[in-house]
Amino acid sequence: MRQNIVAGNWKMNKTLQEGIDLAKEVNQKAGNTTLNCKVVLGTPFIHITEAVKAVDKNRVSISAQNCADKESGAYTGEVSAAMVKSTGAEYVILGHSERRAYYGENEAILKEKTDLALKNELKPIFCIGEVLSERESEKHFEVVKKQVEESLFHLSTEEFSNIVLAYEPVWAIGTGKTATTEQAQEMHAFIRNLVAEKYGKETAENVSILYGGSCKPDNAKELFSNPDVDGGLIGGASLKADDFMGIIDAF
Repeated sequence: MRQNIVAGNWKMNKTLQEGIDLAKEVNQKAGNTTLNCKVVLGTPFIHITEAVKAVDKNRVSISAQNCADKESGAYTGEVSAAMVKSTGAEYVILGHSERRAYYGENEAILKEKTDLALKNELKPIFCIGEVLSERESEKHFEVVKKQVEESLFHLSTEEFSNIVLAYEPVWAIGTGKTATTEQAQEMHAFIRNLVAEKYGKETAENVSILYGGSCKPDNAKELFSNPDVDGGLIGGASLKADDFMGIIDAF
């Protein structure tokens, strides 16, 4: 059975103390409700060790937002997958649209990052999705197919079973726009079918595919009601515990 997952991506927000306070608040609120999904907090690197201490790992897991595509060495400012693992984090977000757009991360780089994350027993939350021009020119399926195939389809079935996919309609991030439930379901079903063609139906049925694009408490239930939408990768709404819990409660 695939997991329902609600993962927060704090991006470049919160000082260390603010991050610790938010992690504690989410952990407390998660302890006061029945959780029907996996809860993950994707914090900045400097928060991870303290965030791990601040939460009960039985109800909240911690994720890095990135890792390097190199194992170790003279790469000033980079953080390796091994370093991330040593903090106690369980997940790492890879291929986020902002990393692709602002830092030039392509399929080859993300393939290396994925391999190193898996080698260090981290679970990648691997982001895929199209920008507005690609959606409008009806290339969205082609773009997503390329992203998945070129970064992930070299993995064995066992390795792929540790991947979580997150579909980001990039045109809906931070814009207030949201894909319709039909658009979300259509793409999620397309992605699951891609996985089935490569790895078989059982593996495809077990992979969690999250929606990431202006998901909020007031639209989460409708989005999550789709048969192929297994949760969300949440940006702005993860920065306030009540908003984040509102999305978690959609399950």
